[in-house]
Amino acid sequence: MASRRIHRSVLGLLAATLALTGCAAVGGGDPSASATPEQIVLVTHDSFALSDGILDDFTAQTGIRVQVDTVGDAGTLVNKLILTKDSPLGDVVFGVDNTFASRVASVLEPYVSSAADTGEYQLPAASGGSVLTPIDTGDVCVNVDHRWFAAHGIPEPTSLDDLADPAYKGLLVVEAANTSSPGLAFLLATIAAKGDGWQDYWRALVANDVEVAASWDDAYYADYSGPSSDGDRPLVVSYGTDPAYEISDASATQPTGILADTCFRQVEYAGVIAGTRYPDAAKQLVDFLLSPEVQADLPGSMYVYPVVAGTPLPDTWTAVGRPDAAEELTLDPATIDANREQWIDEWAAIAQS
Repeated sequence: MASRRIHRSVLGLLAATLALTGCAAVGGGDPSASATPEQIVLVTHDSFALSDGILDDFTAQTGIRVQVDTVGDAGTLVNKLILTKDSPLGDVVFGVDNTFASRVASVLEPYVSSAADTGEYQLPAASGGSVLTPIDTGDVCVNVDHRWFAAHGIPEPTSLDDLADPAYKGLLVVEAANTSSPGLAFLLATIAAKGDGWQDYWRALVANDVEVAASWDDAYYADYSGPSSDGDRPLVVSYGTDPAYEISDASATQPTGILADTCFRQVEYAGVIAGTRYPDAAKQLVDFLLSPEVQADLPGSMYVYPVVAGTPLPDTWTAVGRPDAAEELTLDPATIDANREQWIDEWAAIAQS
């Protein structure tokens, strides 16, 4: 069940000891090689899960097969792209998100698909906007177990500040920011909301008996009290699409919901890896990820929103709704890149001491 969404660990984000510089380049070789190869390589994270047959459509349209190479979690994906820049692992990368985007700009070819959204999802040029094409988007939000609060006669929290209120002591579980992508996103949400006061906010959460789980699976399935879970904490950092997953049809009563004021928007991107022998074919694959068949498949296969406007969504998603982008918490990707390591270290000193 965990594969229904992107819940990538970022364990090893700061590791630089991978012995990768000697890897053989999948796409390397004679630069005069044919511009129409038999096969190109898509490098991605372990949670890549388009439905069977989708990539066959690309082959049918172009005559080019796609080999999918998964290389670990999102943090490992970024590290490997950087550490293998002189011996690239493939031709196209998918799965770099807005918390990592500026780190990979130097190892990608300048290319943004002409079909890309040039509005809210496109990055500034200085943060990777000239080399990354937005493909999908999702929200990391605090999820609320409506049934638990109704059964206990306690009003539900409505804000980040409420989570530190003694009335909700011992009710929240979060993922560790140094081992979990949603955990990192929630840390960034608190920094965006609290500014220089974010450390005091986390001290208040710790004093309010927040539980810090190592992974999304542990937090959602073992600690959360929702319908799919076995825990006893009715508040969990997870994804904005989870309430839709927890209902059987659009007319069903929603057993869970989200705190809209806690949501941090993530966007995933694709790019052409610098050094590919087949830049034209690689660009075609990036374009294909914005095609109607891929965009329509994303909600059901990877539990993320398509970026192409007008793409149909499951009825349950429409019923649950989504926070407006203007209401969500965000940080500039360049600011994230400049401070990520320090923020994680400071967070760990507070939340894991």
